[in-house]
Amino acid sequence: MIQKKIDHVGIAVTSIKDALPYYKDVLGLEYTGTEEVAEQRVRVAFLKIGESRFELLEPTSPDSPIAKFLETRGSGIHHIGVKVSDIQTSLSDHKKAGSKLIDNEPRVGAHKMKIAFVHPKSTSGVLLELCQES
Repeated sequence: MIQKKIDHVGIAVTSIKDALPYYKDVLGLEYTGTEEVAEQRVRVAFLKIGESRFELLEPTSPDSPIAKFLETRGSGIHHIGVKVSDIQTSLSDHKKAGSKLIDNEPRVGAHKMKIAFVHPKSTSGVLLELCQES
């Protein structure tokens, strides 16, 4: 499993409009845009922090995974995205290690990256997103 770096920290919010000023004005992070990921039913705002970024995740549908997360846990850290050089190899390594996967095959996420999630039961309670640039 070759991990390059932490790509991003996904933060579930009920409203990007309400959450964004804190990250921009108080923390002084550079806002680089917003993207809607229709397949995930989420709108994502991107903020640079060093070589990584924060992603503010706002649900676009009441049945989205982020909406369900907000219902049960409220706003907060949803997942950590780890950039990998080869997502297929990384998924294979996770399977061999006995990790419980949410995605057995990569799908398309924000920035058209290939992504796959590893279940928190295998990562000491943290939802882990594997990310590979397309």
